[in-house]
Amino acid sequence: MFNTLDQQLIQYAKYHRDHRNILTHFAGIPLIVFAVLTLASLPQWHIVLPGIGDTVITPAFVIWVMANLYYLKLNVFLGFAMVLFTAILLLGGQYVAGLSTVMWLSTGIGTFIFGWVLQFIGHYYEGKKPAFVDDLTGLVIGPLFIMAEWCFALGFAKDLQSRIDAQAGMVKYQYKSTRT
Repeated sequence: MFNTLDQQLIQYAKYHRDHRNILTHFAGIPLIVFAVLTLASLPQWHIVLPGIGDTVITPAFVIWVMANLYYLKLNVFLGFAMVLFTAILLLGGQYVAGLSTVMWLSTGIGTFIFGWVLQFIGHYYEGKKPAFVDDLTGLVIGPLFIMAEWCFALGFAKDLQSRIDAQAGMVKYQYKSTRT
């Protein structure tokens, strides 16, 4: 088990060094997270909290809290970014769960399948299996990896990016020509 942010992201990055794979993950992972939060937005339990009043708790909310506490434990900056980003996905999922059962299930399942199709297209380009095949932690680290990649693209956390590149290898942007 890898404990630090660097260890987790380096291990995950070893399966993601082709920029086309990373690009498919920019869409695929948020779609999968949205789908999981959407499907887990039912059932809803109404509870009364002292000082707050009637509140709704869902399995999606529990997943959101647990995942984000883990991300915050690994890194406050990336964790806070994940809290904000996944809150949007959670709210969207809860909205969809308030629609008809057919809309909730078709949106959740369809988005889940489409997200995974994108993931596997990316791994076709990578030429490697997804990280979670060897370590289920990859399912939790994937969203954090994409947030880190967004931060790198925006010029943040360059020291973290350098450490990942040094251990996992540089992201590949050039391809072998198929022309003769």
